[in-house]
Amino acid sequence: MQERKKAARLHILGTASGVGKSLITTALCRIFLQDGYRPCPFKAQNMALNSFVTRKGEEIGRSQAVQALACRLEPTADMNPILIKPMAGRQAQIIVRGRPLDTWTVEAYGTFRKEAQKIVLQSFARLADQYDIVVLEGAGSPVEPNLKARDIVNIRLAQRLKAPVILVGDIDRGGVFAWFIGTLQLMTEKERELVRGLIINKFRGEKRSLQPAVRDLEKRTGKKVLGIIPYFQDIHIPEEDSVFLGTGGNGNIQRKREDGIEIAVIRLPHISNFTDFEALEREPDVSLRYVTSVKELGRPDGIILPGTKSTVHDLFYLRKSGLASKIVQALDENPRLRLIGICGGFQMLGKKITDPGRTESEIPETAGLGLLPMVTDFQEEKILAQVKGMELGTNLPVLGYEIHHGLTRLLEPCTPAFLFTERKGRRVKETDGVSVLDGRVWGTYLHGVFDADAFRREFLNRIRKDKGLAPLPVTAFDTDRELEKLADRVRAHLDMDAVYEILGGLR
Repeated sequence: MQERKKAARLHILGTASGVGKSLITTALCRIFLQDGYRPCPFKAQNMALNSFVTRKGEEIGRSQAVQALACRLEPTADMNPILIKPMAGRQAQIIVRGRPLDTWTVEAYGTFRKEAQKIVLQSFARLADQYDIVVLEGAGSPVEPNLKARDIVNIRLAQRLKAPVILVGDIDRGGVFAWFIGTLQLMTEKERELVRGLIINKFRGEKRSLQPAVRDLEKRTGKKVLGIIPYFQDIHIPEEDSVFLGTGGNGNIQRKREDGIEIAVIRLPHISNFTDFEALEREPDVSLRYVTSVKELGRPDGIILPGTKSTVHDLFYLRKSGLASKIVQALDENPRLRLIGICGGFQMLGKKITDPGRTESEIPETAGLGLLPMVTDFQEEKILAQVKGMELGTNLPVLGYEIHHGLTRLLEPCTPAFLFTERKGRRVKETDGVSVLDGRVWGTYLHGVFDADAFRREFLNRIRKDKGLAPLPVTAFDTDRELEKLADRVRAHLDMDAVYEILGGLR
């Protein structure tokens, strides 16, 4: 399929995973918006367990949802037409245009490549018809020999769309000059011609000290360094990759606060939507840790079982690691401990999980932790919905989204945790979750529950009260303000005149 050339396009590629492609793409989206253009993000194929549900109930990568916010747009499935969500056993769920297609191995997905490419080009064409600039984001490294033949997201897509490329490298990880030179050398001559500039990301120190190396890099590659973006810790944009869990964003190690609240999030092998806890991390009185062993658990004030793409396998992990029994023991020994389950973590807290259709695994029935009187039955249909509601008892508003296959049924009357009042834009009256032991143990299907400022502070102040600490006022977090800060920071260190020249002389 031949797409029609409409919008200007710019493709942000990286020398490796985790170098900051998503952040640079997000910043450019907001910069173009500030300069009066109508930009939109596009990532042809994303492999991530951090996902988002659009207003229409479509599942896309979380980073593309954030980039849409940077453009002040409602996220759509066209912005990330293919999402791959890894599962246990070398399998992954394939999401196409926001809907689950199937669960495949890597080999099986390879047979879908031609159809996937068609879907990608169709989505891009629709965006190019609507917006002034499409900012594309690549995935991983664009020159891996074992992946290049199947590429539908990196340099081959740039060739197909005739999109100029800016290559990003992370100097904080070391070896950035070798990465740049090696990446360019592994490209063909025609591929190298598409690369119009380089960005050095996460630099600590004085730029003057880097100039001799920059001049040498430009001489060796023939590519201009468009910017040297400083390492920063004071701008809070959701992370996409779980490799950064516990680093507090742009490399900031989460510091422990002696006089406050300690929360341990169990870092499950297939943890998903860990952005659920970023708002908690930013609270002034919270020390949040990600835990993988009994030794690391310690004696926190709260334990959270997060979402997971492989609930049953991660439940086995909890038992094998000893964390399952330790969590139950901690609940018995510490009368102030709070235990929360989100989505898959909520399902784990129940008596049993059944999977008659083998939706998630080949295991038909698994015992849960037995802390909530409920059973979860997996089903083939995936529930995807934006929802709004309130905490029962306080009526404090909450909002977020559901992403799950299971339906949970109660074995005895219980207190729900929340009341949903809106689903996919329609008024409803539905209870969600379960709360027992006077609210010490509760679970919900609501991703993003802690993003609600008043509810989050009420939750934390209950813990503070139990510890004999005075309550703190609500802290409001403004994502749009953070996006403005990001754009201003990147603009100050990036040659935007050169970027616009790459875009064909816009401005």
